[in-house]
Amino acid sequence: MYDLIIVGAGPAGASAALFAAKAGKKTLVIDQDKSMTKRAWIENHYGIMEITGPELVDIGKEQAKKFGAEIIQSEAIHIEKLSEGFRLETENDQYEAKYILLATGPSVELAEKIGVKTKDGSEPRIKTVIDVDPSGRTNIEGIWAAGTCAGVSVHTIITAGDGAKVAINIISELNGARYVDHDVLKP
Repeated sequence: MYDLIIVGAGPAGASAALFAAKAGKKTLVIDQDKSMTKRAWIENHYGIMEITGPELVDIGKEQAKKFGAEIIQSEAIHIEKLSEGFRLETENDQYEAKYILLATGPSVELAEKIGVKTKDGSEPRIKTVIDVDPSGRTNIEGIWAAGTCAGVSVHTIITAGDGAKVAINIISELNGARYVDHDVLKP
């Protein structure tokens, strides 16, 4: 059983996977490789002069893998609540986890299918988003959401930050204490 399954590996999902895996959590990412970011040219991302969306997405996935996250290219088609955790079904397989994080970009289809509450979106062209609390929790205990699907701005810097924030909240809940990850320069 995984600690966390993340659906989506765009900036929100890959950032969440990076934090979770670096914190030692068994992390699986299910990705369709259809991130909106793959169509972007980015010059407004702090710390990066300019980068293509595909490069940013690939770097994010590599960072998450560096710390042990597993990334599978597939489509998540169903999520079922178990007595402990969840079973996520893909086109070809099924996986179990204690927590699920939806980072599905503008798509809320899977969330609606499994009973996660949605609401009207506020971003241009994003009509519906997942209804989350300030921590990223949905109405189904153990299912969280981050990034564009959770109603934050579509800008990569914001969705990546939201993915990190929600991952830290999930890690804190798994640990039973607030999690902080600060790296320091090595002498």
